[in-house]
Amino acid sequence: MRAATALLMTIFCATASAADICPPANIDAKYGPFDYTDPVAVAQNLPIVEKYHFQPQVEELIRGESGSVIGDLDYVLRSFPNHHRALRSLTRLAMRAHSDRPDHAHFTVDCYFRRALGFAPQDPIVHLLYGNYLYDGGSAKLALDQFLQAEKLAPSNPNVLYNAGLMYFNLKEYDQALSYAKRAYAAGFPLQGLKLKLKKAGKWQ
Repeated sequence: MRAATALLMTIFCATASAADICPPANIDAKYGPFDYTDPVAVAQNLPIVEKYHFQPQVEELIRGESGSVIGDLDYVLRSFPNHHRALRSLTRLAMRAHSDRPDHAHFTVDCYFRRALGFAPQDPIVHLLYGNYLYDGGSAKLALDQFLQAEKLAPSNPNVLYNAGLMYFNLKEYDQALSYAKRAYAAGFPLQGLKLKLKKAGKWQ
């Protein structure tokens, strides 16, 4: 009985270990990998990838182009690990599936983000998208860390500032939320949602 239990535990641990494997993005791409923020790669290589694997029905999670939706998203994210729109679609798929690893995905969503950050560490939008994903999953403090990393890389990006402001508002750190909101609006961010939240909370000045 003890031998059987030990064998089952060995199998379980091996399976869990295999599931946790997250290889770097530069070792398993069938095409690439390319940087989504590189204008040359976007001009020369992105149209090929998106034509066969990222048509609107894939981005909207309706159906796959060359196979399944997750198969196409996986191909895109192997070719362009920091493909912003594909990462956004992947997080929506995970939320819809109520799983960090949708059916037939090669990796967890967290792993896809870690691969993207390892491949393109200077891309602030990946930090922003990862922060949104972490927040939606209930990890507000970890999400804020990602927003602050994004801010370091793009301190005047209105989208980054606005999302950091929203995060501080959700954490009830209203002074910080107000500061980021004013910076975002001064930088030209158009949406008034954060301002309205602060007004409703009596914190807008």
